[in-house]
Amino acid sequence: MSTTGPEPKPAHDEPQHSWGNMSDAHWSRARRDKNTEALEYYRQRSRAPGVAGGGEARNFYCMQCDGVIPHDFRGEHCPHCQAELDERIKRYFNWVEINEPPASDFKALLPIALAGLVVLALVAVGLFFWWRA
Repeated sequence: MSTTGPEPKPAHDEPQHSWGNMSDAHWSRARRDKNTEALEYYRQRSRAPGVAGGGEARNFYCMQCDGVIPHDFRGEHCPHCQAELDERIKRYFNWVEINEPPASDFKALLPIALAGLVVLALVAVGLFFWWRA
């Protein structure tokens, strides 16, 4: 029985770190062939009008041509492809925001209000007859 402790692991079993010189095990090279469809999509988006010139901190994109549109743009048509812009819909880099006015709660609250009025009327009628008796 040995009292020197466990045997050290061989050097080839040690995990390779992703810093320092970039070997083939580095995360950027290990994932080289992954997500090719997404990478091609972003390469294609990079060729859209106005993208090469960059953008501001907050801008949105045309739904038709992927062109960059300043966030405070007030026109009705895309400055690149003249597609009609809907002021309620803005496409940002990786999401689309749709600003719709909230639906009215009137229909949802109507049954509760009617039930309350019926209960109030029944209590009033009951009090009226109780008072007269």
